[in-house]
Amino acid sequence: MKYRQLGSSDLQVSEISLGSWLTAGVGVEKDTAIRNIHHALDIGITFHDTANVYGRGAAETVTGEALAGRPRDTYVLATKLFGDMGGGDQGLSRVQVFKQIDASLKRLRTDYVDLYQCHRYDANTPLEETMEALSEVVRAGKARWIGFSEWSPQNIRDALAVPGVEKFVSSQPQYSLLWRRPEKEVIPLCAENGISQIVWSPLAQGVLTGKYDPDAPPPADSRAASEAMGGSMAGWMRPAYLRAAQAMKPLAAEAGLSLAQFALAWVLREPNVASAIVGASRPGQLDDNARAVEARVDPALFARAEAIAEAARGEAG
Repeated sequence: MKYRQLGSSDLQVSEISLGSWLTAGVGVEKDTAIRNIHHALDIGITFHDTANVYGRGAAETVTGEALAGRPRDTYVLATKLFGDMGGGDQGLSRVQVFKQIDASLKRLRTDYVDLYQCHRYDANTPLEETMEALSEVVRAGKARWIGFSEWSPQNIRDALAVPGVEKFVSSQPQYSLLWRRPEKEVIPLCAENGISQIVWSPLAQGVLTGKYDPDAPPPADSRAASEAMGGSMAGWMRPAYLRAAQAMKPLAAEAGLSLAQFALAWVLREPNVASAIVGASRPGQLDDNARAVEARVDPALFARAEAIAEAARGEAG
């Protein structure tokens, strides 16, 4: 495994990180999820990302159980807040920031998280209120650094302009060969301001593994065939994207990689990306993904893949 500095923080994060959106507490059996977390640590994937809203606390609970007993300085732990936790608990108000950090820490069985992220922008709460509350959380020692996910360029600029508060060090956007929107404004803006990208869905929810044949039903053991996880993939299971993945397979093979490794290596070619979040339903997937950090790919192969992806986006609309 290789590691990169996260923005202007002092955190070193593994280039491949383990997420828990559909693979801890929901979607994957608890014992398997715990084995995945342990295996990730064993192979050097030390950055673990979760959120309070994943399974309404279930993912944090499983993550906390899996990490219990591990020395706290051997992993980097990130969680998020914003989503609906029931009972009117939602958003980034001062009350919610304080309430949700304490609830997350209890589920995660730790005194602090390394990174506390705003899962989305809260248009119903003054930005100054959110930033001041997050700053108090950092100063209280409950989080070391703060970040955001899927904020617009203007949201980011506005946050950077708030005086006297902690500054963001991370951005968590969707980013892959098939989804390149952050390149236009978010990545350049963040790079100028000491903010790194921690990207989610770098494999387009598994489409960029090449496992889905556009002319056949999804494999029975795949995410797309899962009742718990398949719904999140509806937008990616379009024939244009599936055909694009198949067309990229020979390029990956030419580079001596699986398509998943090729797609992850493409994401990691961007200097502003600190880590790419992957999910896992079994430990072997992590072994395959982790090898992407060693990849040395001819830029011409990446350019050909980008052209295939661009055509697929145009066809899919």
